Amino acid sequence: MTTSLSDHDAIRQVVARYARGVDRLDADLMKSAYWPEATDDHGVFVGNAMVFCERVVATHQRFTGTMHCNMNHAIEVNGDSASGEIYNVTYLFREDGDVHYIDTWFGRYLDQYEKRAGEWRILERICVHENTMSQVVDAHMPIDAPKFRHGSADRGTNTPLGR
Repeated sequence: MTTSLSDHDAIRQVVARYARGVDRLDADLMKSAYWPEATDDHGVFVGNAMVFCERVVATHQRFTGTMHCNMNHAIEVNGDSASGEIYNVTYLFREDGDVHYIDTWFGRYLDQYEKRAGEWRILERICVHENTMSQVVDAHMPIDAPKFRHGSADRGTNTPLGR
């Protein structure tokens, strides 16, 4: 059976919706990447993906910002089901008083997707941990940072800045 590039692109858009939902603290956007009965195994949470999305939004409030960077997304489509492996690097920014930190998570997502009525979503996700690190940010780039909008300006919304 041949698959179309549109199936692959639609699956990549599902993954992008999930990442954007996490980074914007938008549980509804995250949920739109999963089927209602989907499961997610993120190590510290194993269970229904809808419950997981609510938990992530609650636990990520402690960060001043997050960036989920997905890359090397290998997808195998077989009719109305597909599997995928995605490399992920996540940057988590936090503050403790005047000290700024960047926590970095390295891992992979192992996904099972299903297409229903022409729409792809995640049916099962397993998050594989490769490594983590934490660093104190003791110096910033020499740019005029105050002239930029801060990343927290659009957290909690699905609307891009300026709209």
